[in-house]
Amino acid sequence: MNHTDFWTLGIIIGLALVTVLTRSFFFISSKSWQLPHWAQRGLQYAPIAALSAVVVPEIVTVQGVLVTTWQDPRLFAAVVGAGFYFWRRDVLLTILTGMAVYLPLHLGLGW
Repeated sequence: MNHTDFWTLGIIIGLALVTVLTRSFFFISSKSWQLPHWAQRGLQYAPIAALSAVVVPEIVTVQGVLVTTWQDPRLFAAVVGAGFYFWRRDVLLTILTGMAVYLPLHLGLGW
């Protein structure tokens, strides 16, 4: 093994140790503790923010460029899906409804 291989191996082991330590920190501590109220409140919005960060760019862009036409089936599917979610509050049916709008527009009309 050359010098670079040992350096790479050392970095991998170091990152693994840091990962194990940070993930098991809550189990190592014998004290019971809670997050501050502001942190608990902020964590309530984390899933929504993460989902928005992934989904919204997929809806409004094509290869990194904003959609410039209304003939994009993703726009219609997203609007109908969002409306259905606010009406029924059912995630699975929201996905199915969005796909029921998307597929005919995409496959049938070729949008």
